[in-house]
Amino acid sequence: MDEPTLPIRRVGIDTWRENVAFLHRDCPVVRAAGFQALAKVRVQANGQTLFAVLNVVDDACICEPRELGLSEEAFRRLGVEPGHPARIEQAEPAASIAALHRKIAGERLARDDLRAIVQDIAAARYSRIELAAFVVATNQFELDRDEVLHLTEAMIASGQRIDWQREVGAGPVVDKHCIGGIPGNRTSMVVVPIVAAHGMLCPKTSSRAITSPAGTADTMEVLAEVELPMARLKEIVRATHGCLAWGGTADLSPADDILISVERPLAIDSPGQMVASILSKKIAAGSTHLVLDIPVGPSAKVRSMSAAQRLKRLFEYVAGRLGLELDAVITDGRQPIGRGIGPVLEARDVMQVLANDPGAPQDLRQKALRLAGRMIEFDPDVRGGDGYRIARDILESGRALSKMNAIIDAQGRRAEPACVGTLTFDVEAPADGAVIGVDNLRLARIARLSGAPQVRGAGIDLRVQLGDRVQAGQTLYRVHAQFEADLEFAHRMVAEGSAFTLGRADQVPRDYAAAQGDPP
Repeated sequence: MDEPTLPIRRVGIDTWRENVAFLHRDCPVVRAAGFQALAKVRVQANGQTLFAVLNVVDDACICEPRELGLSEEAFRRLGVEPGHPARIEQAEPAASIAALHRKIAGERLARDDLRAIVQDIAAARYSRIELAAFVVATNQFELDRDEVLHLTEAMIASGQRIDWQREVGAGPVVDKHCIGGIPGNRTSMVVVPIVAAHGMLCPKTSSRAITSPAGTADTMEVLAEVELPMARLKEIVRATHGCLAWGGTADLSPADDILISVERPLAIDSPGQMVASILSKKIAAGSTHLVLDIPVGPSAKVRSMSAAQRLKRLFEYVAGRLGLELDAVITDGRQPIGRGIGPVLEARDVMQVLANDPGAPQDLRQKALRLAGRMIEFDPDVRGGDGYRIARDILESGRALSKMNAIIDAQGRRAEPACVGTLTFDVEAPADGAVIGVDNLRLARIARLSGAPQVRGAGIDLRVQLGDRVQAGQTLYRVHAQFEADLEFAHRMVAEGSAFTLGRADQVPRDYAAAQGDPP
């Protein structure tokens, strides 16, 4: 080729956590180096090195023959200006590929093997195909508990760690996390202000939704700013003892973010991967004490009490070895928590609970109090069993609402909160009967097709719960959308199945969590 370098062109394509390079088929580099599509390449510019997957294009609108195109993710990672000269060459296979092949063959991996794999994943040396192979292999040949421990350690080491005790002061740094799979369930936004009002440090860094209708960050964003630089986040926590922010700016366990981008489309969430993902994020985020919510139900991630107990023991083993004090709580996962599914509707439920509104969803209130009480009992000055009462007193006194407003103001209150979608249709009961089943997965899918979480006001407003008696024509739930196309997509999904099953009252599935002995 005439020149050893090519100017960089920023290609406006979101490749979601994957570095992609683009070269035109007529580029001299393609011919000289024998590049093929999907080859792994190394890009060097301004002292920075980037590994990427190559796409070969024929359209000069994407990339000219003497340009190197970079996807949005790759451009951001390389950190140079458009037009900056870059060198591209074939990349050698990642050093940990041999360990990956051993796991594909069903072998047990040692600490050094998993550390090498995670380091290569965090450095984006793995293609999507290789990432998928790792995810599938660790699902098919389930990780033993020491492999899970080593994977968690490696994920923590792959990014930054926050030391809140050094930044803000001594004492427990508490957090609450749910393993997911239950629509609504916006307990964190009630728990954090209760626990912070008690005086404990509760800095909640949350994710955005990937396949669910809303994450905590999506819902909090209805009320306040959530994308906050770390310096400002620390100031907020010093002032209020809590926050409800998006964790994407903190570079916490970055290898986990990359793996999640492959796990979700494959619908794979094996116990080992789940434990490593959750605990690595919490420890990297500076938590010293964690209450973990494990919902159990017919359409939850965990569908039997025996599976919940196995998962609980695995969490406890890994957390204990890593110095994280863990309280795992098995909860009712037979149906959504709260009435709203979608950012605006879930934010409405949260604020109703915090305001002690008589019309607030009582299941959300009770579950949040239960979890907040367990977190408050991490306080060495609180006697075991008193946490629920303390949490309830904080909520009923209005202190939790005041604390939530302080957190919202500190993060940056929205001048005009988003409104619920104005396009609607009702889903009605086809016959008389009792609600004996609710499909969490289908409801989440319907809410996403209506536009949630990208359209904040889209989603589902539930009108009945398990065990309720209904009459033919009675509304089961209302679907909200902002755009006609989204409304139609949701309508088609509902036509295939409403997610509600009617029958006799004695057919309601058992609540496996009811025997856990929590306060009334």
